[in-house]
Amino acid sequence: MAIIYTFYLQNIQWINNWDLVDLSAEHIIGKYLWFNKSSVLYQLAKSENLWERRISIISTFYFIKCGDFQPTLEIAKILLNDEHDLIHKAVGWMLREIGKRDFDYENNFLKLNYKKMPRTMLRYAIEKFPESLRQDYLKNKI
Repeated sequence: MAIIYTFYLQNIQWINNWDLVDLSAEHIIGKYLWFNKSSVLYQLAKSENLWERRISIISTFYFIKCGDFQPTLEIAKILLNDEHDLIHKAVGWMLREIGKRDFDYENNFLKLNYKKMPRTMLRYAIEKFPESLRQDYLKNKI
């Protein structure tokens, strides 16, 4: 696994569209980091490169599936003010995935951060919420 992980990072410039990121980051970066802790996700999250930032949040899907939501929330905080729509969608998607597993965990994060979130990120994150709660978030009534 270390060889594939290293190869991936050495060739990261070629992982340059959303489908490549979404199909690979979780299974290569996320899985490797689950077993080999590293700060690489935080470095990628702060990158000027859009795809590296997306890799950082999508990689946390592996952690989510293993029941560890904290890395996702930490990366989400870093990306909260990102200007790119593809980051908004990815962060919202990962937050929604947390909510599928632990609604309260996601909801608590959103209560603290939803007013700072780009609208697309928020909409993706609350997509599966009960309609009344979804509307309260969208109307800033939380």
